[in-house]
Amino acid sequence: MQLNLGTKIRELRRRDGRTQDNLAEALGVTAQAVSRWESGGSYPDMEMIPAIANYFHVSIDELFGYHDEREEKIKTILENATKILTKQGFTMYQGSLSEDVRECINVLRAASEEFPNEPKILLKLAQALHMWGWNKYGAKGHPSDLSGIIEDDIEYNSKNIYWQEAVRVYEKLLKSNPSSEDREIAIRQITPLYCRMGEYEKAKALANDQNALAISKEVLLPLATVGEEKARYQGERIMALLSNLRFAIFEAVATRPAVSSSEYGREIILSVINLYETIFIDGKCGSWHWNIGQLYLTLTKYEMDNDGSMEKALSYFDKGFDHCKEYMRIYNEGEYEYSAPLVVALPKINKGDLIPFGDDVWEKEFRFYQQNIVEEIRKNPKYAECFI
Repeated sequence: MQLNLGTKIRELRRRDGRTQDNLAEALGVTAQAVSRWESGGSYPDMEMIPAIANYFHVSIDELFGYHDEREEKIKTILENATKILTKQGFTMYQGSLSEDVRECINVLRAASEEFPNEPKILLKLAQALHMWGWNKYGAKGHPSDLSGIIEDDIEYNSKNIYWQEAVRVYEKLLKSNPSSEDREIAIRQITPLYCRMGEYEKAKALANDQNALAISKEVLLPLATVGEEKARYQGERIMALLSNLRFAIFEAVATRPAVSSSEYGREIILSVINLYETIFIDGKCGSWHWNIGQLYLTLTKYEMDNDGSMEKALSYFDKGFDHCKEYMRIYNEGEYEYSAPLVVALPKINKGDLIPFGDDVWEKEFRFYQQNIVEEIRKNPKYAECFI
């Protein structure tokens, strides 16, 4: 075990591009001492083991060579947590989650202590805390008298103890040498959370520290490739930009009551849907069936909340239902290929590639509907599965 310890220290040091001098300086020992550890001539004092493990962002078990056991345990924890969190669905509001999420948080807290600075554990814990904060306290806001944009009630939101903990975990994650993908997810999630809690300077500093859209990988990869690979990346660029456009427009409309309550606001949402449907000219929208479905369901709510047409509201719901149902069919069956000209080279979808929505997705959706439209939906046998 001791011989393996020296070998492991050398492997980790080289993995991170560190010199013996770097490690020695961080631990307060000489470079000669580090050299002797790595050659098996001597061994670190036991009280120094935690510091060495923390320096390399690994557990003590991994430092001693128990990497496979560690990785298998982490994988199991993450898989179980993902099952619990994804089955809750994507709609967050006060009282929306089951007690499974609370138990999941406790398991992830324990895992974060057992595997300190493990980015994927930290990310999953932060996400679970973020969700549970919505569940326990929700968020409050009010329209600004000056801009007309809904502003967060930071006095209320900043007291959310689960969001406070989530922020601390997100911040720890960003310092733990995460993968670029995990880092991007954490930044996307902590930035709006900072704002809800009034940490505007932190949010802006984090945002300003990121690359511009013009040099994102989605924009650059089509310029760096040829042939079939170029076609794939062109499709991915189009859909990445469209997904961001969808979110930007949806947020801008939703946070302006004067716009979201107007016919103009509904026309803007329809224009985004039309763009999706033009790109997917053959109706095979793949994973984006969900996004389109959610836009149609948003239109359903906007129409009925503003004394619009019952006929239009039901038409929007029907289209949203069809898109969501097709998304779930693809999730269950897989073996799905795109065929519209601009996206034909996108990778095919295999069974289980997509994220499922919760079993109670329609129950949560109807929570925001007027009773009269829910009753109209209930009368149509096409939607019977929504009320199971």
